[in-house]
Amino acid sequence: MTDQAPDVSTLSFEQARDELVRVVSELEQGAPTLEHSLALWERGEALAARCEEWLLGAKRRLDAARAEADEQASAEADG
Repeated sequence: MTDQAPDVSTLSFEQARDELVRVVSELEQGAPTLEHSLALWERGEALAARCEEWLLGAKRRLDAARAEADEQASAEADG
């Protein structure tokens, strides 16, 4: 990994996912040193957590939208 890699917290879901795919591929091919492998692993863990954060946020937004739609439908049915 390079010191120039962007901060994980600034990545979009797509950016984090794409970089995670690259990290996994590099780990599967075998890094040249143990230190590099550990750096890749740590970066991969951070990227996976960022992806999960985005997905949980999307789920919360969908749940809120569904709840709002259900409330509106219920109000219209009562009205």
